[in-house]
Amino acid sequence: MKREYDFSKSTKNPYAKALKKQITIRLDEPTIAYFRRIAGQTGLPYQSLMNLYLRDCATHHRTLRMNWAA
Repeated sequence: MKREYDFSKSTKNPYAKALKKQITIRLDEPTIAYFRRIAGQTGLPYQSLMNLYLRDCATHHRTLRMNWAA
């Protein structure tokens, strides 16, 4: 970075915290491995891929259909 840049009067982005929220989630290893594999192919971080997938599900109001064996 050049020395003539002066950031002493700069302000933080007020929207930065609203962009994403950090949470704790438990995922099984095969799921993580799947997204890491795709991440290696696409060059995107695996957590970003997970976020994109979940956002797509939420945007399109996708629901999970489960049939429990009796």
